[in-house]
Amino acid sequence: MKRFAATFLSVLFLAVPALAGVSVAQAADGARLRVDLAGLSPRVITTSTTTLTVTGTVTNTGDRRVVKPQVRLQVGDRATTERGVGDVLSGAVVRDTPLTEFTSVADVLEPGQSAPLDITVPLTGTRAGRFALPGVYPLLVNVNGTPEFGGPARLGAVSMLMPVLAGPGRQAGGRTGTPPSMTLLWPLTGNVPHVYAAPYGNPVVLADDRLAAELSGDGRLNALVTSAASAVRDNSSLAKSMCFALDPDLLATVDAMTRGYLVHTDAGNVDGKGAEAAKTWLSELRTLVGGRCVVALPFADADLDALTRIRPGDTGLVTRAATGAATIQELTDVTPQTGVLWPDGTPSASVLTALTEAGVRTLLTDAGKLAPAAAGGGVTVQGSTVRVQPTDSLISAAMTGVPTVPGSVTVPATTERAIAAQNGLGALAYRAGLGLAAGQQRPDHVLVAPPRRWDASPEEFATYLQQVGDFLNAGLVTATGLPALLAAAPATSGSVGDGEPVPVTGVDADVVSTLAGLDVKATGLASAMQLDPTKRVKPDDVVEPVRLAELRGASTAWRGLPADAATTNAQAELTAISGRVTVSQPKQTIALASGNSPLPVYVSNDLPVGINARFALDNNTGLRPEEAGDRFFPASGGKNYFLPVEALRAGRFSVDVSLRTPTGTPLGSSARFELTSTEYGAITIIATVAAGVALLLLASRRIYRRVKDARAGRDVVG
Repeated sequence: MKRFAATFLSVLFLAVPALAGVSVAQAADGARLRVDLAGLSPRVITTSTTTLTVTGTVTNTGDRRVVKPQVRLQVGDRATTERGVGDVLSGAVVRDTPLTEFTSVADVLEPGQSAPLDITVPLTGTRAGRFALPGVYPLLVNVNGTPEFGGPARLGAVSMLMPVLAGPGRQAGGRTGTPPSMTLLWPLTGNVPHVYAAPYGNPVVLADDRLAAELSGDGRLNALVTSAASAVRDNSSLAKSMCFALDPDLLATVDAMTRGYLVHTDAGNVDGKGAEAAKTWLSELRTLVGGRCVVALPFADADLDALTRIRPGDTGLVTRAATGAATIQELTDVTPQTGVLWPDGTPSASVLTALTEAGVRTLLTDAGKLAPAAAGGGVTVQGSTVRVQPTDSLISAAMTGVPTVPGSVTVPATTERAIAAQNGLGALAYRAGLGLAAGQQRPDHVLVAPPRRWDASPEEFATYLQQVGDFLNAGLVTATGLPALLAAAPATSGSVGDGEPVPVTGVDADVVSTLAGLDVKATGLASAMQLDPTKRVKPDDVVEPVRLAELRGASTAWRGLPADAATTNAQAELTAISGRVTVSQPKQTIALASGNSPLPVYVSNDLPVGINARFALDNNTGLRPEEAGDRFFPASGGKNYFLPVEALRAGRFSVDVSLRTPTGTPLGSSARFELTSTEYGAITIIATVAAGVALLLLASRRIYRRVKDARAGRDVVG
């Protein structure tokens, strides 16, 4: 989702009508309003709160004019169960009452027109009474209007969670029981993998220069680092609770940018402009994480289950994805938590086996995927030595978004990342025990996991961290570092999910199939290569960029995007390697001195390894090549090779010459040879003469028989 240049909160929302008598079909018929919230203050209601302010704009995104659009705030009963919180997050219609009267937004909104929204509510008297008790309340911004050819309807709305620590003007009540401890993960990974190609020994080429923008100014990655740096500097409890989750691929890409890089365009590669931004960001990141908790994400945040399907029965790709801690340590001077990995998705049995072999001992994953569910405590996976430490499902859903339900007043929040912080604060407050029903128990520990690619404004990141820090200062939760959490013995043992990939969230099957095919070709390339004793470069090192590109292609970041976008990097890496062994295009027509003259072919091998390959002649009508055999092409050199061929006819003709590895992987591109020949080959001449002699003999035999038959006829007549 694009980040809106708004203070505090920005929400894109297309609602379906939820008023009695208004059908979903009516809203789908072209009448809808979009509510963009620019401000919400305060984010948490306390005893000193006197007003509640909501600002933003209302835009007619339908194809009908809307008459008398009006807005009001509505508040529901405080949520006392997890289901109640979940209903707000999913957009289900909840029971609420008006907090304000309807206020006019504009007389008329034509399609495409916008109008400002600005509501300030004094929280006194009966309005303050709506927030009398501590808890988490549903807050609804409701926009009604009358579309052309229709009746009054709710045409737009935004619902969110509002934590109330104490009613306005009321004495803060003492909370009973021990507050849960909290650990906050702070993920740093790219929106998508940005590498287009990174061939061995050459500068990295990025698919575009968007990463440079993310690393500087108000860019998302820069905002994540700068907001965290300010927050941990100002609040030691928050600093204690935070653990930074780093993507090795992102760090390696940024590090490569610092040395100069190229950007791929349709017109060719151009110089990238973000080298200085990359240096600054990497330096600030080192300062931020120095001496603090760091945990590794899989390389490029790859889907580990997809990697097992790219190369069935082989754990090599999973091992590559899970062992990025060395890259993190090299580039940040901080050692990540040993054997700890935060993958996305539910690990299958094959993934768990591969991770165990890779030295992974602890996985951080959604508590909702554990059986039995663990309320904060770790779980040892049955039949495995891997420990699973659960992240809080409710808070993750609040910050990531959950699917809409029939009759909802909101669309899926997966595209509404701007309200993630507010809902995340509400869910955390609920988990801390704010408004729990009698008899309900709060968890001992809460592991907060924001969206891995959380996209919000710098102000929103800062506001979220400041408010979490305020929760810590108020004693709503206490700070616990991830190392201390993992030092405790697992609470129980159980299984993780059902061992099967989730079709909705898994990597597209076409992507897996394409990457599997490219992996086979890369393996064929590696098997054809030989170490050059003077260069000492291993064939596997030359092919390694393809393997890393396969991990990027399996990234969870590509979910919902075109399949070809996910596989572009791997295709480009394979082309970059194979393209360095080429058949040169002749500059002029080649005249064959005789029908059996060899065909001169110049081959360049720009790889730092030797390679075995064979020539292939296509479109070779008029020319018969000798059966192809493997040849060895030395590293970093070029020379002429003479291919035994035979002309089948005289005249001018052409042939395409190319190279393939013994396993059939093409090398470079084919070259078109224009040829002339004034003579037939010896074999062709012999065959032609033999055919002529045979024809003469057959003709003579036929003449002889006719003469014989004619004489016999005269004798009979006589």
